[in-house]
Amino acid sequence: METHGRLESRLEPCLMVIGVNYRTAPVAVRERFWISEPRRFEALVQLSRAQAIDEVAVLATCNRTEFILWTRDAATASGSVLNFLTREYGLKLCEWKHFYRKIDEQALTHVFRVASSLDSMIVGEPEIVAQVKAAWAVAQQVGTSGRFLDSVFQKALTVSKRVRNETAISNAAVSVPYAAVQLAKQIFGSLQDRKVLLLGAGKMSETAARYLIKNGANDVRVMNRTLEHAQELATALNGKAFRLEERLAQVREADVVISSTSCPHVILTRDEMEQIVERRDGAPLLLVDIAVPRDIDPEVRQVNGVFLYDIDELEQVTKKNEGERKNAAAGAEKIVAEEARAFRGKLAAERVVPTIVALRGRLEEISRQEVEAFKQEAGPFTEEQVRTLETLAARITQRISGLLARELKEVPEKLEQDRMTEAVQRLFHLEQLQQAVVGTRN
Repeated sequence: METHGRLESRLEPCLMVIGVNYRTAPVAVRERFWISEPRRFEALVQLSRAQAIDEVAVLATCNRTEFILWTRDAATASGSVLNFLTREYGLKLCEWKHFYRKIDEQALTHVFRVASSLDSMIVGEPEIVAQVKAAWAVAQQVGTSGRFLDSVFQKALTVSKRVRNETAISNAAVSVPYAAVQLAKQIFGSLQDRKVLLLGAGKMSETAARYLIKNGANDVRVMNRTLEHAQELATALNGKAFRLEERLAQVREADVVISSTSCPHVILTRDEMEQIVERRDGAPLLLVDIAVPRDIDPEVRQVNGVFLYDIDELEQVTKKNEGERKNAAAGAEKIVAEEARAFRGKLAAERVVPTIVALRGRLEEISRQEVEAFKQEAGPFTEEQVRTLETLAARITQRISGLLARELKEVPEKLEQDRMTEAVQRLFHLEQLQQAVVGTRN
């Protein structure tokens, strides 16, 4: 189920994804709801304490912010995410339309597609795998990913590996760094002896710099809020490192600027750029802003001689190999659909685990009560006789709970499984017991 409107109440455990991405919102909207790495820890803690959220992970990249949830009540969990975004990021109700909500099979397929780079702006791009791994690792570190999300992430990464091994999707990929090089060639023609400035020492900046060097650039300068990180990358690129505070002087000397810091605000304004241009003698300047939130004020586009591209605009530069990528993606989509259908059964079986655990607890409670009642009515018994009674009662309990558990797990159709689970819950009055174990994290 995917919706941008009201989500119907579903009082059953399920996987749900709530998010905003480059398909549903421009970068100006996405950057408002991007969650920085330091804030992801607190976000996970807050969301894990919210109503109906049993497990949660946050995937935040330049193209998406997604909340991956395991919940017992989709509507209430959706409201919890809405409240979090409203409280922490000033979400307005009219902006909720940019967010998608997917549950059950659609949520599972979506996670698999994201991990396989099928939902990326540039299909086949390799960075997303590391980003998914990082999101899972942070959730595990905070303790908000348990049995259910762990199994989903593990399977998603396995599917991603299969897609890359069995299709040509990686070979056909055209990356953001590649797009930056193509833009530079369009503006300067040859890149021979061009000066490159990196604002931020991240992986994507490094990849872009290596592409530029391969195409002729020979003067690379790296700036970062942490000088040590800038020095590490500069050494790897045979370049020079500078403090971020020196950026205006360095931008003035550069031909190509790749910006990808994690600053929460712009670091280059229109006024600053106008001052820089006055001292460049009309030399063109290419600015590639791949940061979210954006590093460079969009108004910089109005400055003569400056060519500014943000992450959304780079998509137009990545049309090369589009046909080849579509063919590879078609094969990858089949793999994802096949894997999602197969894994759905396992996830459905996992979903009834809280009911099975609650059922076993209820049967053990009934067994203890009946044994105690029998001892009062027919006793006294010797210690050996009591042990025999308790052993017999335990074996009967185990037998019954085992049979019911197998029936619940092996039902092929979800609707029938839901009906059987609900019947067992009503028959044995499991609602309260189930609440105590549902979503238990390992």
